[in-house]
Amino acid sequence: MKELLCLLAVVVLTLILVPAYAEEQGTGIHDGLDTQYNNRVFYEIFVGSFSDSDGDGTGDLRGIINRMDYLNDGDPASGKSLGIEGIWLTPVFESPSYHKYDVTDYYRIDPIFGTMEDLQELIRLCHERGVKLILDLPLNHTGDRNAWYAEFLSAHAKQDPDNEYYNFYKWLEEGETPPGGRRFRLLPEAGVQVECNFSDQMPELNFDNEKVRKAVLDIAKHYLELGVDGFRFDAVKYLYLGENDKNIAFWEWYLQELKKITPEIYTVAEVWDGESVTNRYAKAVNCFHFSTSQAEGLYAETARSGDVNKLTRETARYLGELRQVNPEAMNIPFISNHDMDRAAGYLPMANGRMAMAANLYILTPGSPFLYYGEEIGLRGSRGGANTDANRRLKMLWGDGDTVRDPEGSDYTKQTTYSVKDLEKIPGSLLNHYRKVIAVRRANPEIARGEYQALSFADTKLGGFLCTWNGKTVCVFHNTTEKGLTVDLKEATEQSFTEIAAVLEAIPGEGGASLEGTVLTLGPQTSAVLR
Repeated sequence: MKELLCLLAVVVLTLILVPAYAEEQGTGIHDGLDTQYNNRVFYEIFVGSFSDSDGDGTGDLRGIINRMDYLNDGDPASGKSLGIEGIWLTPVFESPSYHKYDVTDYYRIDPIFGTMEDLQELIRLCHERGVKLILDLPLNHTGDRNAWYAEFLSAHAKQDPDNEYYNFYKWLEEGETPPGGRRFRLLPEAGVQVECNFSDQMPELNFDNEKVRKAVLDIAKHYLELGVDGFRFDAVKYLYLGENDKNIAFWEWYLQELKKITPEIYTVAEVWDGESVTNRYAKAVNCFHFSTSQAEGLYAETARSGDVNKLTRETARYLGELRQVNPEAMNIPFISNHDMDRAAGYLPMANGRMAMAANLYILTPGSPFLYYGEEIGLRGSRGGANTDANRRLKMLWGDGDTVRDPEGSDYTKQTTYSVKDLEKIPGSLLNHYRKVIAVRRANPEIARGEYQALSFADTKLGGFLCTWNGKTVCVFHNTTEKGLTVDLKEATEQSFTEIAAVLEAIPGEGGASLEGTVLTLGPQTSAVLR
């Protein structure tokens, strides 16, 4: 009976709140909300590990097309899909590796993933359902099988400096001493050392060469004109290793050029560093908020019975600093991605920590990113094999999908739950993710509003206000294992009369009540007040 009541609550919440949101926006669900709406929930797909459509064991674009009803079925009132609003595809370009970050040809889809026509079909399907699609674009290096690199090596072997590819990559003479902190690969047959900071198979492009800049601009233009909504930029600070000012100047120019084509372009950059560095890059491009991710990050810390007041204070500070750097910069929160150990390894699904973390980072302004499988508690860590393949394991569908783990993986502690298993359990982590995304969508102030942290003394229960379009909501979290009570008038003069949503990390063990200005939240519970 408890499970049935939980399921009914999810359905009722979705039926009531989400259509109300669409009506408030004055736009249809299928038209992508409004064209400027980039503060949306994204879902990262490591393409080769997601869903296999042709039985070869490798995930592909057709597999993603086949799974769109799972991601977003185009009907928020159905309550049957995750309701994600954006998709990030890891590189799909032709490449010899399983991960595809060593691009051979930027203008070809790797045949193992499908065709350009498959990509176009996926773009159309996403747009029909109000979903933005962005491509992972690794630009600082190419693969060593790229035609540009072959031309570069040929030009040096022939000692032909007039060849347009002679300075396409970063190189030194054979006997020169490389600068500290940078890696070079010696190629005696060409008489050069080529900069290869990530691996010998990934030579670094020379961004002081205007022809290189034009080449990478043309790539982005090609996919924008194809209908892609934007890009995730890989290794942004490695164009000029150790020279942040030069990197930032490039990205400012690059984004200005791309916005001439697609003014509402969605972009996000990998600047794997602390806020003192990422805030500098925010002048040019949105950056993932790495400081709050992973096992040691503030979201995981708070989800493990931490102080929500600390989280809201830090969030307010960070958002304020972003606004000073660039008023248009977005907060991009996440807890893990394809380069990190999976969150379910340190935020167990069974004790509600994973669900609590979802409440914390999805119900916050900006554009949160889920990593595929996070919603079913998928696990994976580097372990003794020391390979990222263990962090990119196959999605567990439970319906006969033939996708396999990537080459080199050996992780053996995977969750026993599949999508098929968790869909049948009303209070499962998967259904929790569906609910929290629906709650965010039904309360657009959370995504786009002006953030104000509320401060409460002597309690770990905390919350914040978000005001947008003349309306204010308040989000509260209790991450502890006991019920907590606060008087709202201690922190705000704003009055609230309605609990619009309740999100229990462990169904049936939380709950919320509002009596006048006194709010009570059960253990591991979040609530939205209006």
